[in-house]
Amino acid sequence: MNQVLFEIKKSKKHEVKRWLNSQKIVPYLFVAPFILSFLLFFLYPILSAFVMSFQEVLGFGEVNFVGLKNYKNLMNPHYYDALSVSFRYTFWTIFVLIPVPLLLATLLNSKNLIGRNFFRSSLFLPALTSVIVAGMFFRYAFAEQATSLANQILGWFGHEPLTWLQDAKTGMLAMVVLCVWRWMGVNIIYFLSGLQNIPAELYEAADIDGANVFHKFFNITVPSLKPVIIYVVTISIYGGFSMFAESFAYWSYRSPGNIGLTLVSYIYTTGFNNADFGFASAIGVTLLGIIMLVNLVQLMFFGFFKKESE
Repeated sequence: MNQVLFEIKKSKKHEVKRWLNSQKIVPYLFVAPFILSFLLFFLYPILSAFVMSFQEVLGFGEVNFVGLKNYKNLMNPHYYDALSVSFRYTFWTIFVLIPVPLLLATLLNSKNLIGRNFFRSSLFLPALTSVIVAGMFFRYAFAEQATSLANQILGWFGHEPLTWLQDAKTGMLAMVVLCVWRWMGVNIIYFLSGLQNIPAELYEAADIDGANVFHKFFNITVPSLKPVIIYVVTISIYGGFSMFAESFAYWSYRSPGNIGLTLVSYIYTTGFNNADFGFASAIGVTLLGIIMLVNLVQLMFFGFFKKESE
């Protein structure tokens, strides 16, 4: 009897092992962790936020459907300020973090540059630093005292100290500087990886034709890096509109005149400080729509959806 049971268990284990090793099953097993994490941590929160945007959350489990009330409440000065700050911040970060890393990556890709491995490592180090720790340093660097780092630099040129974090223009400059310092090295790595995939024969042929450095950069380097540029612009748009930590590091919860109020910080203060999760969800849904729309426009601008001619 025991021998029969042992043979049955052995046969079942063999069938299970053969089933797991099947070519039809193994691919699904490999992608299952991604699918589960996508459904649990991405799709489900989006659907929950969309449903909650039509609700008024009164407490744990107590909700009332209020229709479009939360979306109508978006028409207020705070939302417009957050929208303006997010758009301007995204624009300036892309304006700096696309061309400058591209130029630096081109220089670092040169074999004649002395210490290029050192520069590659040092430029990437800020990305490994905690944004809160870095934000505290930059907060003191842009303090209003005459002894702060930024005001001391201005003093070298005979300029009076500025209250950096009290004005909209200088406050935006402070946020962009922190972002550029932190993400410059990451974008350089992206562009370096693309540069190393460009065939050297293209540059050799250009040298034979008498092309100078500028001709090779604009006619070979930039067109060859188009997919990388599109990717970096896409993630930069997402990063710009989803910015929160930089603003929080400078002003915590409130900034003077909402100069540091972004859409994500508006979601945070509305949801956790004001306990209005329905309205916060409505802001989040509009933020998702804005990011998707802006990315769609830039992808169309770069011709991402155009079919290659045969």
